[in-house]
Amino acid sequence: MNWKLILQLSLFGLAMGIATVFLIPSSVEPWLWLVVLGISAYFIATRSSRRYFVHGLLVGMANSVWVTASHILLFDSYVAHHPRYAAMMTTTPAPGSPRMVMALIGPVIGVLSGLALGVLAVVAGKLVRRRAAPGH
Repeated sequence: MNWKLILQLSLFGLAMGIATVFLIPSSVEPWLWLVVLGISAYFIATRSSRRYFVHGLLVGMANSVWVTASHILLFDSYVAHHPRYAAMMTTTPAPGSPRMVMALIGPVIGVLSGLALGVLAVVAGKLVRRRAAPGH
């Protein structure tokens, strides 16, 4: 396992976690995550020698730690910049506080995004190997 690569790529999660609190609107966030996943898949494919899927899964989970922590620690600012989320929290009955809901949902999103990144990393690995193979 290339733990240094996993940590470095997870810093996208830290950047996105903070940026989604203050700068990035909810309508743009999914598109930026697609770019982040694509870049991460490429670097996993080119910088790790094997186990692309596991690398992607771990990066996705680490991303969710950063994002969830950012949103919980900066909760008041997050809610101030995301009125739709604030409205949803007041109308949707959820057990516990909104921060607790974030803490419970964050890991689920991390696993799901990690699974997606793992698959993308495997595909990127095949494309990179095919391109690097002589005679192709």
